[in-house]
Amino acid sequence: MKNIRNFCIIAHIDHGKSTLADRLIEVTKTLGDKEMQNQVLDDMDLERERGITIKSHAIQMDYLLNGEKYTLNLIDTPGHVDFSYEVSRSIAACEGALLVVDATQGVQAQTISNLYMAIDNGLEIIPVINKIDMESAHPDEVEDEIVDLLGCDPEEIIRVSARTGEGVPKVLEAIVERIPAPTGDPEAPLQALIFDSVFNPFRGIIVYFKIVNGSIHKGDLVKFVNTGKQYNADEIGVLKLQMAPRTELTTGTVGYIISGIKTSAEVRVGDTITHVATPCDKAIEGFQEVKPMVFAGVYPIDPEDFENLRSSLEKLQLNDASLTFTPESSVALGFGFRCGFLGLLHMEIVQERLSREFNMEVITTVPNVSYKVYDKKGVMTEVHNPAGLPDPTLIEHIEEPYIRASIITQSEFMGPIITLCLGKRGELIKQDYISGNRLELTFDIPLGEIVIDFYDKLKSISKGYASFDYYINDFRDSKLIKMDILLNGQPVDALSSLIHVDNAVTLGRRMCEKLKELIPRQQYDIAIQAAIGAKIIARETVKQVRKDVTAKCYGGDVSRKRKLLEKQKAGKKRMKQIGTVQVPQKAFLAVLKLD
Repeated sequence: MKNIRNFCIIAHIDHGKSTLADRLIEVTKTLGDKEMQNQVLDDMDLERERGITIKSHAIQMDYLLNGEKYTLNLIDTPGHVDFSYEVSRSIAACEGALLVVDATQGVQAQTISNLYMAIDNGLEIIPVINKIDMESAHPDEVEDEIVDLLGCDPEEIIRVSARTGEGVPKVLEAIVERIPAPTGDPEAPLQALIFDSVFNPFRGIIVYFKIVNGSIHKGDLVKFVNTGKQYNADEIGVLKLQMAPRTELTTGTVGYIISGIKTSAEVRVGDTITHVATPCDKAIEGFQEVKPMVFAGVYPIDPEDFENLRSSLEKLQLNDASLTFTPESSVALGFGFRCGFLGLLHMEIVQERLSREFNMEVITTVPNVSYKVYDKKGVMTEVHNPAGLPDPTLIEHIEEPYIRASIITQSEFMGPIITLCLGKRGELIKQDYISGNRLELTFDIPLGEIVIDFYDKLKSISKGYASFDYYINDFRDSKLIKMDILLNGQPVDALSSLIHVDNAVTLGRRMCEKLKELIPRQQYDIAIQAAIGAKIIARETVKQVRKDVTAKCYGGDVSRKRKLLEKQKAGKKRMKQIGTVQVPQKAFLAVLKLD
């Protein structure tokens, strides 16, 4: 056990975590030349296309130092704020972390956020400056930033180039020398923490775990403490690039178990595995429950696919524990699910994965956040969907979630960023200079204002230099109203939204104009209206397609023409009463991208 090291790589997005993992695997000769490729741990096509890590990936490496063999368990983590839950789970399975900082960009918001998470869990931090081979690198300045952040000695910081492999052997030596071996009692009853799981259509659910105390053998009868279910350990093993079976796993090891589990509800990330014959006294404290930030309705395009969508979401949830969903129905879209996501990128990735991995094409409604609604009796209900809002006459007040946002940027972009945040009803709390011309701006902003296009706008006005991180701060009283979109007097609940009273008229007008472009013309006029309660605040009309019924009248009395037009008018009126307006999927998507 003294020769085991469990560590993860944490960093801001695009600071070179996956490339450094590639070099560590190469130096330890874990994979042959044929298996080796760039971003070798990113096994999803989506990750390779976008150049981002979405899932944490674990791999075991063997390393020789001074004639002694060490087992290194590496977990490569995502860097985007939307996947921070993956990082928290990886940290729970480790004793140390490599903090990677880009020599061209310096310390950024997610670097700080992930670092604090690691320190709170008592991990040993090894600071690494990456990309020192780049022409725009300024490693001395970045070193000063890391010393200010960590309070460490400059000698402790390792300079590497993950692309060329320079300095990588030093990183491996530091892992062995600085990161402590796992602590645990090999003789105690089995206690293993589940930190991830994946669905395999042939073998059932494969569970990844870290053994905290005790050991496990192939064929043991084990149980999951929280669910109380019992299983036979059909196969256990360690995670190389492929799964490598073993007959025994001991304390401190990261491994997997296959026991033919078929239903996803039986596996919970954060649960504890123990023996049935000699159970442990108590479960390991797992990680905190995930709190979704953004809610959206997900509906199958074909209503008959509802059950397929349910099973697809359950399988996806195994692999992505931060996804939550509950069934709901909509007048316009039929039966579907109300899904909770950690952010807009997370929502986009889930939609893409449903399409690619499960062949499920879905309609996603306008994303919104959860609100606390207090009625006249003082009873609070949580509302995730504008359709679930009580009658306005019964509402005393509505509270909306506020986030504490940290934005790190260069001082030249400070003006436009402050203007953007104030335009989103934000309050500037403080501004601190980190080093040179880089500063950190702290804002309190309503979460509902940032879920749609805030991040894109922030990146474009700062030329990609601003980094953004946030956490839920509190709920505050706000003047919020429900805005409905009506088509021929019928509300389309998938397009209704809860918005601040000051933004209602402008947003209502823009939505009506956008829908006018996207809804196809019918045989009758379609009135598109934005309404607050009974008050109409904006209107557009999609003109009817008309046939010229008077074309056959050459001259003659005008009453003949009028008679034909009146007959046509009566027919259009009848048609309007029985006609229904189909809203195309691109209309729902366009509303998300209203600029």
